Amino acid sequence: MKPATGLRRQFIQSLAVMALSIIFIAVFGSYVFYAIATAYMPGSISDTWVPSRVEMIWIGCTIAAALGMAVFVAIRLSRRLITPLNSVAHSLREVAQGNLTARAPLDEQATGETAQLVRDFNLMAERLQCMTREREFWNAAIAHELRTPVTILRGRLQGLAEGVFDPSNELFEGLLRQVEGLNRLIEDLRVLSLRDSGHLDIQRTSVRLADELGTVLRAFAEPMAAKGFHLHDELDANLLVECDGLRIRQALMALLENALRHADPGNLRVRLQKVGDDCQLSVEDDGPGIDSELTREIFEAFRRGDPSRSRKSGGSGLGLAVVKAIAEAHGGQAICQASGMGSLFIVSWPVSKPVAQT
Repeated sequence: MKPATGLRRQFIQSLAVMALSIIFIAVFGSYVFYAIATAYMPGSISDTWVPSRVEMIWIGCTIAAALGMAVFVAIRLSRRLITPLNSVAHSLREVAQGNLTARAPLDEQATGETAQLVRDFNLMAERLQCMTREREFWNAAIAHELRTPVTILRGRLQGLAEGVFDPSNELFEGLLRQVEGLNRLIEDLRVLSLRDSGHLDIQRTSVRLADELGTVLRAFAEPMAAKGFHLHDELDANLLVECDGLRIRQALMALLENALRHADPGNLRVRLQKVGDDCQLSVEDDGPGIDSELTREIFEAFRRGDPSRSRKSGGSGLGLAVVKAIAEAHGGQAICQASGMGSLFIVSWPVSKPVAQT
């Protein structure tokens, strides 16, 4: 936002007004003084280069008026410039000492670039505070997600070492599942970290995406059926798309795992189609649906639509965040919206790779 009145314009206006006022006092005032003195006190005017006593008084009054006007303009400008800068400097020291709640008050006299500086500093401090809170939340959430599988692994391995548990295929399979869960969590965190740092590489190739996604659906067919889901796929077999097939498969797996954990058993529809210039992958369930207020943040890391259901069904809370990261890396988006009694998750991105602007 461009300041309405810049400091340069304020200085020019203030100094110009001050100069014109002093010239007016000196020139017009002199005419008035000598007119009065000639009419009423003709003997008070000196005939030489040396001013008379009355003329010295007039010169002193003129200098005093000019100095008073200069001081007034200086104070007025300093209030508009120095006061906001001192406020920002004080708040910067507070932030440097760890007080992220410090804000610079916006003085009513501050205008132009100084007012914009105060607003920008307050916005920066607010974002820094939000980032700090988000980092603390992330640290706590990651520690929470790691604690359960690590505790289980430690307990089982300690039991094996002490002879409490007898080695068995079932026990080793349970340990392997915990390790696989940790591996998925680490991979999800890696993808999100690469996204945040701008280094999430996408290897775009022209692929027949229906074939790629078909392998994922076949892998999920048995666990879906075991949970009571009826999987319906509507994949455009002739659609060629410029994308990273591995990442899109990863996104579909995350959407299916999300449905497997949180959706009610019933029909689950997976569609792949071209909509305008975009390729659209969608997963739709029959319920229980997501509150409209939560759909905006459902793709944020560690955000769950219903925490109580999530605790019972598991999941790290990172799957949908990974879906969003993959969609945005392809130049697209991920959205969630209501569909009947259920929810519809849509991942869309351009069919062709965007041409770089030169």
